Amino acid sequence: MLDLPFKLILASASPRRQALLKEMDVEFSVRLQLVDEKYPEDLAAEKVAEYLAGKKAQAYIISDEELLLTADTVVVLEGEVLGKPADTAEAITLLRKQSGKLQTVITGVCLRTTSDVLTFSNSTDVLFNHLTDEEILYYVNKYKPYDKAGGYGIQEWLGNIAIARIEGSYTNVMGLPTEALYNALRSFEL
Repeated sequence: MLDLPFKLILASASPRRQALLKEMDVEFSVRLQLVDEKYPEDLAAEKVAEYLAGKKAQAYIISDEELLLTADTVVVLEGEVLGKPADTAEAITLLRKQSGKLQTVITGVCLRTTSDVLTFSNSTDVLFNHLTDEEILYYVNKYKPYDKAGGYGIQEWLGNIAIARIEGSYTNVMGLPTEALYNALRSFEL
């Protein structure tokens, strides 16, 4: 449906982002490069995802025919940024923190050509039911959510049994706010 005058490059190894773009019927290729995901300590939690998406975009060299898409997702709980867990113990700790609480999932997105940059973020509030230690251990051991902000995937078992409600974009919680992205991509159309 989109008629982009650019070759879209997704700079992400995330299988969820790739699947969401495919479901949008957008043609793209994947390009990967390691980028340091550190951010200034004094940066407001609500700005971290957008900052990281922009930082990732600046790390890539692109041609005049390419449109680069970068994204970063964080979970913000009571002012604290919850990133991806490094191991089982950290995944368990993150899920215990979120149990029974309202959190905000923020995905920052950056679209960059050689002459233009468009950066935005999308926020979704997610309310967790109370989780038992047995449920947390089952989820972490079976789904190994080490590549997911906050240590969970809403599209997996935990999302089906523990999310009381969400307010905002479901795909944003998966890691790419497709509705907002579609509208942003339209600004790059012929």
